[in-house]
Amino acid sequence: MARKKQVTKKPAKEVAASSSSDEEEETDSQTPGVEPIDSDEDASSDSEDEEEYDSEAANEDDDDDDDDGASVEVSDDYDDSDDEDEFEEQGSSDDEEDRLQRQHELEESDEDVEILDDIDVVDAPRSWSKTASAAVAGGKRSGDGKKVDATSATDQDNNVSSAAAAAWMHTDNLSSDDEDDDGTMNRIGRIPLHWYDEYDHIGYDGQGKKVIKSKNSSAAKDLLDQVIDAADNNEANGGGKFTVYDALNARDVTLTPRQIELIRRLQGGAFAHPEHDANPDYIDYFSGVDPMKSGLNSDRYEKKSRFQPSKWEKLQVRRLLHRLKCGSINMDFLEGKVRDMNDLVKRGDGENNKPFQLWKGDEEDELALRKGPQHMPAPKVPPPGHALSYNPPGEYLPTDEELKEWEEMDPSDRPYGYFVPQKFDNLRSVGAYEHAVKERFERCLDLYLCPRAEKRRLNIDPESLVPQLPKASDLRPFPTTKCIEYCVPGRKQDDNVVVRCLSVSPDGQFLASGDEAGFVRLWEVQTGRLLKSWDLNTVISEEEDASGETKKPIAAIEWNPNRSHHCLLAAIGRCAVIVSTGTGRLDDAEVTDALLSAASSCKDGGNIPPDSRAAKAVKWVSFRKKKLDVDKATISAFGNKSGPIALLRTNRDVASVRWHRKGDYFVTVSPKAGAAAVLIHQLSKVASQQPFGKTKGEAQLACFHPQKPFLFVASKEHVRVYHLVKQAMVKRLMSGCRHISSLDVHTTGDHLVVGSLDRRLVWFDMDLANTPYKTLKYHERALRSVGFHPRYPLMASASDDGSIHVFHSMVYSDLMRNPLIVPVKVLRGHSPVNSLGALSMVFHPTQPW
Repeated sequence: MARKKQVTKKPAKEVAASSSSDEEEETDSQTPGVEPIDSDEDASSDSEDEEEYDSEAANEDDDDDDDDGASVEVSDDYDDSDDEDEFEEQGSSDDEEDRLQRQHELEESDEDVEILDDIDVVDAPRSWSKTASAAVAGGKRSGDGKKVDATSATDQDNNVSSAAAAAWMHTDNLSSDDEDDDGTMNRIGRIPLHWYDEYDHIGYDGQGKKVIKSKNSSAAKDLLDQVIDAADNNEANGGGKFTVYDALNARDVTLTPRQIELIRRLQGGAFAHPEHDANPDYIDYFSGVDPMKSGLNSDRYEKKSRFQPSKWEKLQVRRLLHRLKCGSINMDFLEGKVRDMNDLVKRGDGENNKPFQLWKGDEEDELALRKGPQHMPAPKVPPPGHALSYNPPGEYLPTDEELKEWEEMDPSDRPYGYFVPQKFDNLRSVGAYEHAVKERFERCLDLYLCPRAEKRRLNIDPESLVPQLPKASDLRPFPTTKCIEYCVPGRKQDDNVVVRCLSVSPDGQFLASGDEAGFVRLWEVQTGRLLKSWDLNTVISEEEDASGETKKPIAAIEWNPNRSHHCLLAAIGRCAVIVSTGTGRLDDAEVTDALLSAASSCKDGGNIPPDSRAAKAVKWVSFRKKKLDVDKATISAFGNKSGPIALLRTNRDVASVRWHRKGDYFVTVSPKAGAAAVLIHQLSKVASQQPFGKTKGEAQLACFHPQKPFLFVASKEHVRVYHLVKQAMVKRLMSGCRHISSLDVHTTGDHLVVGSLDRRLVWFDMDLANTPYKTLKYHERALRSVGFHPRYPLMASASDDGSIHVFHSMVYSDLMRNPLIVPVKVLRGHSPVNSLGALSMVFHPTQPW
């Protein structure tokens, strides 16, 4: 590194003389604290040349080609009081006498110059070789526009090259990333620093690590300690060390001489970089013939019209091509061999004299392919028939009565228009047609006045519109044939007792059925054996004291969906009866008894608040004190009892019952009860509640969502979805049916199927819309029951026509794919009785039955 020079302090008289306003302008040529960066050869020059630096700078000050930053001087200290007046004012000028006096003072101060130790100066971010500076100098021109040699320019100016000056100018031009190469500085951005006052760190660096606050920083000390440390630093470093506090990184930073010099120049109103040339040399450009001497118009772009094609020439070429295509000119005319095409025609050399066909057969195609409006040919006249013959058959000849009717009719309404069929002996006897000109005129008038439009006919194969469904054999398994028939022992075939509802246990081992006589029967699925039978009419007759009434049918029956709860729910008349099946194992029997214990011992109508709406609509009744025929011999060896346990009495007939998937809550629907039509009950607490205060249509069915706290309530035409927790309606599904008869929800909860009495099977996609995704009409009569299989992709519907339609209903987990519904089988084994066919349908929980 080149050694630095420092000017010793001047006497008081000289300081006073040098503090004048004119001396402030000298700092642009003699800047303390910085030495110009030159090539390696300049750095290794003798010290003698450096001592003569100030005297040479005085002689070079009058040179117009002098470069800023050529003479640099390092001051001995960095007192603000001494340097405030040593910076120039921008745009100021000196008289020649003041300049000579200032140069004389600088020569006297050179005697006190002493060599100091090397001062570390931050290197420039990029080095410039000698060839780069020579290349820059090689581009200079003299006053007459001639190039100046690089070596001669160097000999003339003993200043720092422009490449080195540019390197110094870019030394402090660093981006935020260049200042922190290691990524250890704070990177929090524009965040208030007082947020970190209570923490031991000030932020985070580029790697995400904490920037710990320095305990020795000036911010961690009081004012007295800061003053003492500043005094110690000045004494230890000879008054040349300046320390500032970096609040962003919570540490003290020592300023380099380069940085101190930049700060002083900014305070003095000068340019920050001493290397900056505020008044560059003027280059005298002049116009001339030689483009190398003239700088004007040398970098202008060509006009746009110079390289763009001419539109007029393009139009002329297009016209000539059109005439050449039409045949009005030929290549001889374009090449100039023929001056006028008329001369060519007169000589007979043209192509117009050649024979050609009058009718080529493609006239219509040419008209269709021509430019302009589309050509639509006129409709052709129908060919003449037998009535227009000169010797027509007798049935075509009109009678006198028909002639009178034709005369009264308009000519356009007559069978043959103006023509009247006549019979002639021979063709020579046929005279001229008197209405020939009139008919031709009217046809021409119609073609002229009546607009014609082209009708496009779609040639589509009807079979291509039918979707391609997979084969039914590829969608197995699904029920195909009758396997087991469940018959009541001792019943005759003539006794037509209608079974109204069915339900299967969650394990698929038992089947419960309810008939119109009020009996609930329990069957074994595998063998078809009748295990138990209960007459619920006896239960409700004792409660209602109406034994003289006719027997009421079982309207609905539902097995508890929880495998540990072995009980079922049956709806008969105005009551919903809870029946214990006694089919549980040891653990299941204990859980079932614990569930039914509250219902079997309830008092005073259950645990219903007397001021609630449900207190007037429902009442719990236990059979503990009643002498009912409760079987002690249960089906399972671990079951305690089997039979009716309790019932719920409502104000109207119960039409539907449904369990919640956990097996504790259930819902009952009484269509004629008004606002109390839908009631929700809890079996373990013997409690009931009425969720709706007013009715929205006549409720027909209700069921729970399999996964979410939703309740589906179906009226005659709509299905409403309610959120039980938020107590609000979520969605209303418009089925388009007149009377909904059945309802079932898919195991995923996103699809709903509805059956109606007007033969419609409606599929709803809950995520798609509130309108039906599919509407199927395969049955001939009303639908009575619809349902999904809990395990397999199967769906079935039962109708009064005695048939059961089985569908393959695949629901994909991909929301972008629509469900696949394919009819696979029609089961026929029921004969309609009193206009009633298959009233109920249920799938096996684990098998495709």
